[in-house]
Amino acid sequence: METNIASEDLIINKVANSSLITIDLEQYYDHAERVVYDLKQNLYEELILREKDFREFIKIHDWTQYQGKNVAIMCSTDAIIPVWAYMLVASQLEPYAKKITFGTLEELENLLFREALASIDIEQFRDAKVVIKGCSKYPVPIAAYMQITHLLRPLASSIMYGEPCSTVPIYKKTKK
Repeated sequence: METNIASEDLIINKVANSSLITIDLEQYYDHAERVVYDLKQNLYEELILREKDFREFIKIHDWTQYQGKNVAIMCSTDAIIPVWAYMLVASQLEPYAKKITFGTLEELENLLFREALASIDIEQFRDAKVVIKGCSKYPVPIAAYMQITHLLRPLASSIMYGEPCSTVPIYKKTKK
């Protein structure tokens, strides 16, 4: 039996046929473990850093446990930490850690995305209609959404947020 379907009954996927380019920031997520090295553990009574004790700790600590990890170095107490202490920790982490930064886990996450997004050939989005995908399995910081908007705005003809079938307009280039 032959079925005739009228052309007006066909379902057309307009999203698939559109010129929209979707950017999924999740694809720039660094899957390496993130850890904090808190200098609080090296303080005497959580107040002061004793150089002799600290240097001894630096020598005996197992720095290999940070192999391939992204490390944020900080101090969670309100102590005055000399700059050289952060430098010593960073120098010991350098052979092992994938990425090292000063700050919190949030600042580390922002750095990882900032560096990943800086590597994009942004020129490919010139005059394009771009959708920045909103949902993801991995945490994408707000700073990454702001950065990609900053990178795209001078080039893209429009920027939208969400899913291609349901977007929120962010920017549209005015026609001259």
